[in-house]
Amino acid sequence: MAWYYILLLFAYCGTIISIVAVVLSENRNPVKSLAWITVLLTVPVFGFVLYIFFGRSLKNTRMITRRNRRRLRSREAVRHVDPLKASLSSPCRQTARMIQSMSGVPLYEGSSVQIFTNGMDKFESLFSDLASARKYILLQYYIIEGDETGSRLADLLIERAAQGVKVRIIYDHIGSIHTKNSFFKRMADAGIEVYPFFRVNFPAFATRINWRNHRKIVVIDGVVGYIGGMNVANRYLTPGWRDTHLRIQGPAVGGLQYAFAVDWSFMGKPLIADMPDGVCRSAGTHYMQLLTSGPSHWSNIAMVYIEAIGKAVERVYIQTPYFLPTDSLLRVLQAAALSKVDVRIMVPEKSDSRILTLASASYIEECLRAGIKFYLYKPGMLHAKTVVIDSDIVSVGSTNFDFRSFEHNFESNVFIYSAEVNARMAAVFLDDMSMCRRVNPGEWKRRPRVQKAKESMTRLLSPVL
Repeated sequence: MAWYYILLLFAYCGTIISIVAVVLSENRNPVKSLAWITVLLTVPVFGFVLYIFFGRSLKNTRMITRRNRRRLRSREAVRHVDPLKASLSSPCRQTARMIQSMSGVPLYEGSSVQIFTNGMDKFESLFSDLASARKYILLQYYIIEGDETGSRLADLLIERAAQGVKVRIIYDHIGSIHTKNSFFKRMADAGIEVYPFFRVNFPAFATRINWRNHRKIVVIDGVVGYIGGMNVANRYLTPGWRDTHLRIQGPAVGGLQYAFAVDWSFMGKPLIADMPDGVCRSAGTHYMQLLTSGPSHWSNIAMVYIEAIGKAVERVYIQTPYFLPTDSLLRVLQAAALSKVDVRIMVPEKSDSRILTLASASYIEECLRAGIKFYLYKPGMLHAKTVVIDSDIVSVGSTNFDFRSFEHNFESNVFIYSAEVNARMAAVFLDDMSMCRRVNPGEWKRRPRVQKAKESMTRLLSPVL
């Protein structure tokens, strides 16, 4: 039997050498490439398993064919705005132009925004709009639980489907893993098209588990859209859960509709052809862009953050449940603070993940040294994902300020160029500050060594958390 083990050893070594060659050919960040090569060569078997789960790359994988992309864009009756001709400040025009040139995302003019900072108001508004749907509903969430909130949503969608409304649902298979199949089957039996994104049954489990669709998008008749940080579950309605979500009307709803249609096509479903044109009429005065990001292309949202924060001159306010920035984002935040820009970052004092709380804490000291102000939200879980820059740029969506959101998840954020919306979001941030504990640099530096060691060890896992 010795020959059998020798054959297995040669097969294993050949596989590892092949994977190392793949890692080198992908021309990733040298630090990441070296880390994976080190793991593969020094940790037998486990290193191979770790790479299969977390090291694979989707770069250069198309979400949709160019032909279908053109077909979807051609159905938008609303005219797009040239960023260079829009009545925006120079920094806003530059950001909008970058988004457009990088990903083909158009700039929409004439939309309105309603801001929700708690689940009760958001879901009452959403359910009311869903009940008024007459033509179609597009609904996409990372988590849809089968609790009271999820059941209320399902009942409402089934009732609308019975009235002839076309309902399509995308949910993330891992995000909704605790929801029973019978919950989704009941909607499917009622004529609703409901599908999981990247189903991870074996043997596809290992190759898909690291790529999750974290988006939260709803479109109703092409007239009303929702985007933000809230999923569908009871916990988002509790007083201790602080989140941010937007209700949008106007041409920008077309961006949400387009993003959903791309994901629908990516799952192998027929191109959506029954969404009527010309329904996204002007409903306000705000300029907006809907930007998506994911592992299949470069980190769109992170790149825009780097560009927009890098040219900030007044303030940068960030709310995020987890703060695990990439090196480039950390440096641009530090550079802004050292340039005397008012940089403030708010995270929960205790998040819903112990390990992410530890990893996030490891970045605070080097931020404080640069003059960044850190605030720990005390009342409960701060789940909002918002960025306020200077007096006229706002970003709200599903993207956490961490490696996973920037590099591994499929995310979506709306970028709003409006002094009015910026002032409203800044006021929300300042109101939340009254419920925070500001981190004192001296006290933070004197934390117990054991605590610092835990944070430093956990930080090593940041790229895969």
